[in-house]
Amino acid sequence: MTIGKILVVEDDPPIRRGIVDALGFAGYETFEAGDGDAGLEAALRLQPDLVLLDVMLPGQDGFCVLEQLRGSLPGLPVIMLTARGSEEDRVRGLRRGADDYVVKPFSPPELLARVEAVLRRSAERPRGVDVVRVAGRSLDFERREASLADGSLVQFTERESALLQFLASNPGRAISREELLRCVWGLDPRGVQTRTVDMHVARLRESLSDDPADSKVLITVRGKGYMLGAAEEPA
Repeated sequence: MTIGKILVVEDDPPIRRGIVDALGFAGYETFEAGDGDAGLEAALRLQPDLVLLDVMLPGQDGFCVLEQLRGSLPGLPVIMLTARGSEEDRVRGLRRGADDYVVKPFSPPELLARVEAVLRRSAERPRGVDVVRVAGRSLDFERREASLADGSLVQFTERESALLQFLASNPGRAISREELLRCVWGLDPRGVQTRTVDMHVARLRESLSDDPADSKVLITVRGKGYMLGAAEEPA
């Protein structure tokens, strides 16, 4: 039984393998990426418990990846890994939202101790919601169903539930179709022409009796994307 999911984003294969082996021996389930673009996509798709993120990466560097993660997954713990040891670089990473900053070379026991400490500190952070009430509908993501105002139940597919839950985990923020394709479908949206997001939204609106002309659940934000209506306090 694993004790958590950790994504390792490191472009040096021997270093990455050493980190993955140490984490696996300690009981963590690990995932790997060798460049910034792949690391960002994996983090958004997998939503691990923690990311170990190298700074000097091919493609987007670690600072760029961190900035985008903080916009999409603000509660995701991130530890920066780098050969850079200057105070300026450490301050830059911490100011952009890194939870810790480990300078190479480091020993496996030190890294594991940092991981455990960051996970302990992040334990009280808000996690993805399981149930939310919006516009008189109660959305239960664990059961993949919604209770409507008239008491009837509507079942979701796994993808529909994931789409709704991702929107619910980002309250008050319009999510672009591109971000939804990355985070919910696990697709690279670059060069992709598809209306699958809009089709899923249309089906959900029909299931939830959410009038598209005056939507209260799945709101279209012109020029930006979709957002979930404001959550209501339980009655």
